[in-house]
Amino acid sequence: MSINPAHRQFLLWDNDGVLVDTEHWYFSATQRALAELGVALSLEAYQQIMIHGRSSWELALHAGIDPRRIETAQVLRDEYYRAHLRNEDLRIDGVFEVLAELAPHYKMAIVTTCKRRDFELIHSNLDVLQFMQFVLTREDYVQSKPHPEPYMTALQRFSASPQQALVIEDSERGLRSARAAAIDCAVVDYHFTRGHDFSAAQYRLRNLFELPQLLLGD
Repeated sequence: MSINPAHRQFLLWDNDGVLVDTEHWYFSATQRALAELGVALSLEAYQQIMIHGRSSWELALHAGIDPRRIETAQVLRDEYYRAHLRNEDLRIDGVFEVLAELAPHYKMAIVTTCKRRDFELIHSNLDVLQFMQFVLTREDYVQSKPHPEPYMTALQRFSASPQQALVIEDSERGLRSARAAAIDCAVVDYHFTRGHDFSAAQYRLRNLFELPQLLLGD
């Protein structure tokens, strides 16, 4: 079923897992830094932490690790993550083509929990920002996903109502944020978040190539 373009003027994109393949590398860097503190972080535990918008460093606090050691480990995690961002192929097939097809019809923005420094590194060699009116990173709002503030902030920047926008997400946390802001959400399949609960999503996409057909029809 197509969404009437007259009612959808704005597309709000998540970044990690939707536009770039970064989720696994963030987990890997966090897991490594916690392991150096003697704290194990399983993928299953990380997924639950991620879904609820909590911090993996809570595990270290609960294990009685000195907060100063945790702060040092956080710095190391960021270094490990940025090394991945510099050295790994972060592209997702079809992103550029889909954005280029949709850009003439919609105003678009990225709404991400990514820190600005990391975001700029991720996109330093990519070519998708040319399609965006603006980007909101973690520094641009107080409450992170699954809180509605990130997407509500984007609506305010566009002077748009929730009914005029569509969110494109890959995670349950992002879906909760969109729905809490009363915005419909299309969830695109992504290997790292495939086990999340997406029952509240209005649309499920096997890949991004399905989005133009959903929005614009044949």
